Amino acid sequence: MSKMKIFGVTIVTAAAAILATACNDKRSTGWEYAPNMYEHIAFEYDQKNPNFKDGKTAQLPPAGTIPLGFTRFDYPNTRDGYNLASTEVKNPLAMTQTNYAEGKVLFEHFCSPCHGMTGQGDGLVVQHGYPAPPSYSKGQSSRGGAMKDLTDGKIYHTVTYGVNAMGSYASQLAPDERWKVIMYVHHLQTL
Repeated sequence: MSKMKIFGVTIVTAAAAILATACNDKRSTGWEYAPNMYEHIAFEYDQKNPNFKDGKTAQLPPAGTIPLGFTRFDYPNTRDGYNLASTEVKNPLAMTQTNYAEGKVLFEHFCSPCHGMTGQGDGLVVQHGYPAPPSYSKGQSSRGGAMKDLTDGKIYHTVTYGVNAMGSYASQLAPDERWKVIMYVHHLQTL
């Protein structure tokens, strides 16, 4: 047999094998569109990455950067920061019926489980045995003074950082939502 015939038979056999295997999947056209959609070339956040000196994919942001939409609150989570916020921090939102109504809804969703619907410290969580927070109108603050005398800054500091058994609500309530809740809390201080 000549070399040409052997080469021809090999080519025909290879072509037949390719056609036979390509025809198994009737849905496949045999073309690959956007292979990067299913063949990941990016590193996952928890994988080692040779592109960085420390070998980590998840890198810390550069020093001094601020996340998009982040509002800075430059009062530390200390007693001095709390007292300073009391005198310097004021609600930037206008006292409108809309802001007040939104504050009431936010209070009912996030605060009333402990503080109660009227701010008396008789929420559902308390009824199940959890320690009661002080009443906004009759109670005493654990940091001193009457709850009815809490200022915008003191309440905002507390909602941002938490106090005692109350954790921070900074991740649940955006800054403008905190201010709306504070409007409603001032109403509860008068009940």
